[in-house]
Amino acid sequence: MGWTFLTNHALVLSYIAQHPDATARELSGAIGITERATRKIIADLDATKYITKKREGRRVKYGIEPNLSLRHETQWHTAISALLEALGWDRPKQG
Repeated sequence: MGWTFLTNHALVLSYIAQHPDATARELSGAIGITERATRKIIADLDATKYITKKREGRRVKYGIEPNLSLRHETQWHTAISALLEALGWDRPKQG
């Protein structure tokens, strides 16, 4: 395939936004990376507060923090919600 426009971090974040109940195995299969790499990315996103994790029984349900900025200094003015919406995410309705 060669190169792509999005990093694996962006792909994991986008998949979590659209599939908050996904397991690491499902994420890794959808994105095409190892489960270990997926778990590392989830840990990175959790440590920097881009995602939240809530245990529900034996599973984890993910949430995202859509108002946080993209991480590159040239994109600090852009919220991750703008990227996620461009990738097909529908922001949940408030209320």
